[in-house]
Amino acid sequence: MKRTGWSLALLILIAAVAAAQAPRRVEPAPDRRADEGEGPFARLIIRGATMIDGTGAPPMGPVDIVIENNRIREIRSVGYPKVPIRDAVRPRDAVREIDASGMYVLPGFVDVHGHIGGAAQGTPAEYVYKLWMAHGVTTIRDPGSGNGVDWTLRERERSAKNEIVAPRIFVYVTPGSGWDKGPITSPEKAIEYVRWAKEKGVDGFKILGGGSIYDPPIMQSFLSSANALNLGSTAHLAQMGVARMNALNAARLGLRSMEHWYGLPEALFADRTIQDYPLDYNYNDEQHRFGEAGRLWKQAAAPGSEKWNAVMDELIKLRFTIDPTFTIYEASRDLQRSMRAEWHDRYTLPSLWRFYQPSREAHGSYWFYWTTRDEIEWKNNYRLWMTFINEYKNRGGRVTTGSDSGFIYKLYGFDYIREFELLQEAGFHPLEVIRSATLNGAELLHEPTHRPIEFGILRPGLLADLVIVPENPVANFKVLYGTGAIKLNDSSNQVERVGGVKYVIKDGIVYDARRLLADVERMVESAKKKP
Repeated sequence: MKRTGWSLALLILIAAVAAAQAPRRVEPAPDRRADEGEGPFARLIIRGATMIDGTGAPPMGPVDIVIENNRIREIRSVGYPKVPIRDAVRPRDAVREIDASGMYVLPGFVDVHGHIGGAAQGTPAEYVYKLWMAHGVTTIRDPGSGNGVDWTLRERERSAKNEIVAPRIFVYVTPGSGWDKGPITSPEKAIEYVRWAKEKGVDGFKILGGGSIYDPPIMQSFLSSANALNLGSTAHLAQMGVARMNALNAARLGLRSMEHWYGLPEALFADRTIQDYPLDYNYNDEQHRFGEAGRLWKQAAAPGSEKWNAVMDELIKLRFTIDPTFTIYEASRDLQRSMRAEWHDRYTLPSLWRFYQPSREAHGSYWFYWTTRDEIEWKNNYRLWMTFINEYKNRGGRVTTGSDSGFIYKLYGFDYIREFELLQEAGFHPLEVIRSATLNGAELLHEPTHRPIEFGILRPGLLADLVIVPENPVANFKVLYGTGAIKLNDSSNQVERVGGVKYVIKDGIVYDARRLLADVERMVESAKKKP
């Protein structure tokens, strides 16, 4: 009996350790109800819209867009602005029509840095998906798949079948995650892991953190194997590994894209080889980590210098993609603005709000004593960072749109749209911003497969992923926010809210964006009532 008791205790201990080591997953999305979305239809016609096609071409309208099941069948110009449309030229035989007269239609948006919630934040998948969809995001790349490889693969398949209300999902995993053979410590193990992940069905990899993966021979084997197997790759080249592997080093080895900006200033160092860390710096101290990150770009070569030009030219030649995620660091340059964003009260879960508060143990909650000087350093950091990204785009480099929401006071959906505004601040024309959010993201996700894009622009034959908005987003990106934009009505002299996405269409299924937001609001209200 005594031995049995010890055996039982040992089994309990082993189970507890295994549970502690297993990924903490958020709640998967519930099955899509019959009243969530309409279609797809045998023949849906969107009538009278002004089209922004995602290529960078100017708006054009009015057009009628014919969708059959989940594909765009035809886009027909049906007249001219400010004159009646001639009914005789319009396509016929619609099963369902949407009157989009005076509205704007765009391709569905692509968030290439979209984490599907987090256990620490208490954000279930349904909450995250509906916030994205309500803001026109019809495709996301989950960089890291933090809820577990199998979990994310299952959600990808459920979304592909439209069994859930969710964007389509591209599954990127961190090296070593999901298998039981330990960390990747050799070129051979790197190759083995890539092959294992390919068999699982992942779409690509996100390299993060430090450790052995940053050793050049291991990184080279990993990326070569990934590219040979038509898998994508991106990286957050964090401080614990960037001394051996900056953005240019990694791009030369075959890395396809990068997140944020870590690794770029380090590639631009001209009078040093490592960041000028304070002598008491500790990477595990979040305020050290983010405070000193805001002082990094000024340590790099100056804009227009020989080093600056050489690095940029080589990255463009390597067809390297940059996903800057300006929005996720914005609180660093203006904490009050991010804390008091108007959508928090109605749409931020209490658990997520608690996660944002200063904490020694929560990633990105580094407000231990954030100072005016810290914000000034970050504002200067942004000027140089934005200068690089805008020039990179102007010289032919590809820039995409990602949000990394769920951290640092940034909310899913809302702060994806905020990224549009920040790209415009960096110098992008609004049509260049929209291209980064649509075509560029689609190209990045399809390129590893060597298959043509299936979404990202409005073209016959492509998937029917569209966004319909009542106001002109080229004139004002604020009209894409779920809370809309504030506008004085000159006729009534009353302040109004205008805009907000009206419909989002994925795979030909029409969703009412306001209903999706109302669902989120009910989730938040319910959570606030719980003790």
